[in-house]
Amino acid sequence: MSDFAYRVTPSPVGDILLVVGEEGLVSLHPFDGPVDHELQRLSESLPGPLAPDDTAGQDAVDQLAEYFAGDRTSFGLDLDWRLVQGFTREALQAVCRIPYGETAGYGEVAVEAGAPRAARAVGTACARTPFSIVVPVHRVVRADGSIGEYGGHPEVKRFLLELERDAGV
Repeated sequence: MSDFAYRVTPSPVGDILLVVGEEGLVSLHPFDGPVDHELQRLSESLPGPLAPDDTAGQDAVDQLAEYFAGDRTSFGLDLDWRLVQGFTREALQAVCRIPYGETAGYGEVAVEAGAPRAARAVGTACARTPFSIVVPVHRVVRADGSIGEYGGHPEVKRFLLELERDAGV
C-alpha cells in the first residue's frame, strides 16, 4: 500500500493532478506536459511512495465539478499542508479568506497574513501553492488591478475570475 495516492481528472482549465494522503489533500493543481514530470517533482518532497488510484480524492473531484458548474463557492476539503511552511502557509491561509467572486491585492494579503511589507513574498507563496483553485490564489491580483501571470497561465486565472463573477452568487 502506498502512503500517497494520485489521480488525474479533467476540468475546464485542463487536467488536474490530485495527490491525497492520510491527512487529506496534499496537492491539487492543473498541469501541462506529462504527468510523470509532475509526479517526479512531488515524489521528491513526499516521505512515501505515490501510487495511482482512480478513486483518490473523490470529494475533491466532486467539489471541483460543483465549483466549475457554478454551484459551489467554497471547498470543504481536508488540506495536508506538509508541503507549505512558515510565511508561505500564513499567506495561503489568508488567501483562503478572500470571498468568492472578489479579489485582493498582494499587499492586502500580506497585511492579512501579519506581514504588511511582504507583498512580494505573497506573490511567491501564490506561485508555489500546492493547492490551486481550492486555495483561491487566482483571487490575488496586482496593486493596479491587473491579474498577473498565474504560473504563466493568465488565461486560466482570467477564466476562474470570470467563472466566479458570472456565477453571480
